[in-house]
Amino acid sequence: MTEYDYDELGLVAGLEIHQQLDTATKLFCQCPTEIREPEESTRRFTRYLHPTRSELGEIDDAALEESKVDREFEYLAYDSTCLVEEDEEPPHELDDEALETTLEVAQLMDMSPVDQAHVMRKIVVDGSNTSGFQRSTLIATEGEIETSEGAVGIEDLLLEEESAQRVAETDDGVRYSLDRLGIPLVEIGTKPDISTPDQALEAAERIGMLLRSTGKVKRGLGTIRQDVNVSIAAGARVEIKGVQSLDDIDDIVRNEAARQVELVEIADELAEREASVGEVQDVTDVFEGTDSGVIAGALGSGGSVMAVPLSGFDGLVGREIAPDRRLGTEFSDHAKRHGAGGIFHTDELPAYGVTEDEVAALRDAVGADPEDAVAIVADDDEIAESAIEAVAERARSSLEGVPEETRGANDDGTTRYMRPLPGAARMYPETDVPPVEPDPSEVPQPELLTEKVERYQAEYDLGSGLAEQVAYGKHMPLFEDVVSEGISASDASGGSPDESDGVDPTLAATTLESTLTELRRDGVPVSDLHREHIVSVLSMAESGDLPNEGVPDLLRALAEEPDRSAEEAAEEAGLGGADEEEVREAIAEVVERNESQVEEEGMQAFSGLMGECMGALRGKADGDLVSQLLREEIQKRA
Repeated sequence: MTEYDYDELGLVAGLEIHQQLDTATKLFCQCPTEIREPEESTRRFTRYLHPTRSELGEIDDAALEESKVDREFEYLAYDSTCLVEEDEEPPHELDDEALETTLEVAQLMDMSPVDQAHVMRKIVVDGSNTSGFQRSTLIATEGEIETSEGAVGIEDLLLEEESAQRVAETDDGVRYSLDRLGIPLVEIGTKPDISTPDQALEAAERIGMLLRSTGKVKRGLGTIRQDVNVSIAAGARVEIKGVQSLDDIDDIVRNEAARQVELVEIADELAEREASVGEVQDVTDVFEGTDSGVIAGALGSGGSVMAVPLSGFDGLVGREIAPDRRLGTEFSDHAKRHGAGGIFHTDELPAYGVTEDEVAALRDAVGADPEDAVAIVADDDEIAESAIEAVAERARSSLEGVPEETRGANDDGTTRYMRPLPGAARMYPETDVPPVEPDPSEVPQPELLTEKVERYQAEYDLGSGLAEQVAYGKHMPLFEDVVSEGISASDASGGSPDESDGVDPTLAATTLESTLTELRRDGVPVSDLHREHIVSVLSMAESGDLPNEGVPDLLRALAEEPDRSAEEAAEEAGLGGADEEEVREAIAEVVERNESQVEEEGMQAFSGLMGECMGALRGKADGDLVSQLLREEIQKRA
């Protein structure tokens, strides 16, 4: 791909980072924030959503276009679903824990909290909220982060409710799950200070580090999403939503800048050709008896073929504007929004069963000359007509250059059309939730992850690599708990702590960052391990009731049967610590079985026998003790 001079292009980009908070309950109700499996659903209900007017009587363009797609929304409810989530009861007051965490984030970005926070309704009629709107609250403004290419301003910080999770397409519409709906979410919006793809990635990484520094954000796929706003001087602002992987941000910005360059060049070429878009026409007769499977299928179901002539567009509809995406792909995206499977256009025909004779007849039917292109849609009458009208409208915007719009991120770093950009008519006050006055005075200043890495090395003597793994890993809050004083098995589930010096930091770090990973790779269901399981196992190891070598086996046993306590699982698996005399006897038996090897090799036999001794003890003894006693036994016999 061409690497542009982004300063010359006038590239401007901004980020919107959406991060779920790890709170006990949801933002406007007391339901848990646990993600469920669709199979756990206990009932279902359906809704149809329609856009509402703002206080000024306006309807948002994005909501209006979304409402043109007639769909039924089905929702999966659970035993934990409440009336607030179903929009059958007013929302409760803003969650205190979520507000406090949001204020911590504001501190880390040097932002100024608002004097009074008012909950607003943001219209969404795509089914992702049962109410037809998302509740959002401005908490702080005017902050800043640093990057190697200069400072990036933080415009606003909002506290929002997460949307419902889309789980399936149905014959009538879309199916959503209500488990995610209402989870507290912070939205961080930067100013348009980003001028290169690399700076966009660096800014996103910095914000991600600051969020994780609180220790109060959810981790894992889908818990953080990045939206990117991109424009070039000759282009237009485009909002790209749903960038799942932070590593994709620079590619998204790079590809969007290139796409806008191509669209501007196409518009210039169209202007030179004095191009125009004609009227939509019914060309069903042209394709009677066609061998094209798609077209024949539509006609066989009583559908029609609709066409739009594109004067001066020949050769440009098939022009690539992004990797594996052409101007015709853009047209097709708009057609798909209206239910069509896609479009055909003359830059790619004859193909797909459409013959040269049919192409010639199509051109004749709509009055297209050789320098013109024609786009067609074959589908049910209503879908074909609305889809081809959408294609015609997108073709007209090609004459102007880059349309302002909201696009969705694809896995390959490209984007697709979603809807028009939302406007001010999208927001209006929420009357069911009272305003709050944020008080940052008692909110602690979180320690940055970069500072944690340095502290773990100095305070706990962890290597730099392990310290960084722990600080940036999802188990960091648990590590902090188990290595601090007063954390032991008795308070694993929130009870009163015993007097304790905490778990050995190296053991805790390797267990959380290495042992659990290795068990997961072996197919052990480590996701079934709860916090109390891990705390109890580490506490048993620290007290001497479990050798360090027995930690993986005990965690495996608990993961496979999580209803047991660590003590019960250790007893059933025979993982309790052996006393020194038992260890000596086991070692003596191993050495005696290998007596000739010991006599011949002496201490050189140690390595081979060590593994056999550990296997014989089955994790009941610490490796250091086994090593010491094995050396003594070999020395006696050698």
